[in-house]
Amino acid sequence: MIGVLIGLLLILACTIGLFWNEGRAVTTARSLEEGAGLVVHVSSATRDAANEGKLVHLTGPVETDGALSDLAFAVSATGVRLIRRVEMFQWQEDSTSETRSKLGGGEETVTTYTYSRDWSDTPADSARFRKPEGHGNPPMTLRSRTIAAPQARLGAFTLGQPVLDLIDGDRPLPLDATQLQRSRAAYGGGKKVSLIDDRLYLGADPESPAIGDYRIAYEIVPLGPVSIIGRQSGDTLTPYPTKAGDRLLIVTRGDVPADEMFAAEQAANAVLGWVLRAVGLIFLFVGFMLVMRPMAVAADIVPMLGTLVQFGHALIAFCLALLLGASTIALAWFFYRPLLAIGILVAGVVLAAGILYLRRRKTGTLPPPAGMPA
Repeated sequence: MIGVLIGLLLILACTIGLFWNEGRAVTTARSLEEGAGLVVHVSSATRDAANEGKLVHLTGPVETDGALSDLAFAVSATGVRLIRRVEMFQWQEDSTSETRSKLGGGEETVTTYTYSRDWSDTPADSARFRKPEGHGNPPMTLRSRTIAAPQARLGAFTLGQPVLDLIDGDRPLPLDATQLQRSRAAYGGGKKVSLIDDRLYLGADPESPAIGDYRIAYEIVPLGPVSIIGRQSGDTLTPYPTKAGDRLLIVTRGDVPADEMFAAEQAANAVLGWVLRAVGLIFLFVGFMLVMRPMAVAADIVPMLGTLVQFGHALIAFCLALLLGASTIALAWFFYRPLLAIGILVAGVVLAAGILYLRRRKTGTLPPPAGMPA
């Protein structure tokens, strides 16, 4: 019964999600179309009060004051963000569950637990392991973190955190022997610090890692030219509220024209829409499989019948998922884009009628045209 309940909740959630996705896609597309018709290109060197509150597009190099530093290991670099990625060598628990049909009907689930040692940036609580004996992990005292510039400049404009968060392009930060000496002096722990493949290694022997050893890599989001579309608000850039109901703030690396930025966002919106549709249909199928699972289990009393029912219930679940998913998307289209939906429906009816007419004429079921002998 738990599986049936989960299946019903999954079907409900996916139906709501598919409907929401169509609304999201339409709102985003309309907002981008609106923005493309309103955007004004401005120079980043000066601020024109006449553009206050307008949607503007500007390009130029990003600049910050000073370097970003991770004091724990005395690592410094100039950029938008300095990222420390920490992994600890630790025990990992993996579980594999297999559902088996029992003779005479019903089923049982058998779970097998295996343990391995590996690097991970997420601490594994060994106290929660099925078999904690011999698989103990120490607390993970060092964690990944991001050191971000509080603000930056683009010509006459100040870039706040909302804009800086959208600047991507992180790349590995090389570490050398000089940096190793600084990190050794700054590190206050009791582990030996080594440098292996541009990573700081905390532990006795990098060739033979022990449980509780760390390896630390750094990445930097560098400065450089960016292109921004946003609302001019004083000396800053903020999200622009559209009539369609979205908020536009687009940031791209390099000197990119506004029309190319909008085209890229439209393409990304279309891809996201199809991905979410596919995910929704897949989970609808899973939901129907869970709801119909008891029938397959009951049929296992007769082995051959159980196999046939399992195949049949998978096929039915697939068909139901397609039917409900397509119906939900169609209903959402009528709600969010009624004119387009009606146009597609009319075109479909005309096409179907044309095909039916040609088939009936080919099979001779239509009466001959007037004036011709029967």
